[in-house]
Amino acid sequence: MTKKKNEVLEWIKALAIAVILAAIIRSFFFAPIVVDGYSMMPTLHTQDRMIVNKFSYKMGDPERFDIVVFHATVDKDYIKRVIGLPGDHVEYKNDTLYINGEKYEEPYLDEYKTELIDGPLTEPFDLESITGESTVPKGHLFVMGDNRRQSKDSRHIGTIPIEEVMGKTSLVYWPFSQIRLVE
Repeated sequence: MTKKKNEVLEWIKALAIAVILAAIIRSFFFAPIVVDGYSMMPTLHTQDRMIVNKFSYKMGDPERFDIVVFHATVDKDYIKRVIGLPGDHVEYKNDTLYINGEKYEEPYLDEYKTELIDGPLTEPFDLESITGESTVPKGHLFVMGDNRRQSKDSRHIGTIPIEEVMGKTSLVYWPFSQIRLVE
């Protein structure tokens, strides 16, 4: 009877340790997230399941074109692409991204651009006309969804404080047949 009691206690301890480790890993290092909506099409699809690397920005800063997850509201997290970094002037002309006057290629948009028959994917704008600022403020990011016509992003909600960014994401782990790294 004592041996069985000891075995049960060992299992309880092992399960408790596993739960504590899982909580620590999820809180500080990695967390799952489900893509909800079509704002990142064609790169990400609704119901894709991804891993958020929470540790990535503890060691470094976000980089242009990273796909990030951030707290948009108390109840909702968004997944978007970093377009503008602090100090950048962001502008779109003729469906082309210009940052600080320099033209940038966005190969992740090529699929959508070739399918369009009724105007540009990204309507022309400059940062100042949207946010009232000539550059992305210090400590903030300008983010956009890849599905520019269907994305609620910095053009609508303004720049994002970097402290609201949970982390970077690039691994789709579900559906299983669609496992991939995205950039």
